[in-house]
Amino acid sequence: MTTRTADSEPLLTPAEVAGMFRVDPKTVTRWAKAGKLTSIRTLGGHRRYRADEVRVLLEGIPTQRAAD
Repeated sequence: MTTRTADSEPLLTPAEVAGMFRVDPKTVTRWAKAGKLTSIRTLGGHRRYRADEVRVLLEGIPTQRAAD
């Protein structure tokens, strides 16, 4: 369930980000606490992540090559 900020920027849930990186959602929360990923807090206190920032980080990860 992607939400948007007031300026119409798409936001992702921890589960959505975790799925993109193939990690546990708790890992995404740790990245945010460590400053590796910027999080936005909803009124209910839940973390959301900017889709553009997540995409940039994802593009910086080298792809795994198949074994020859």
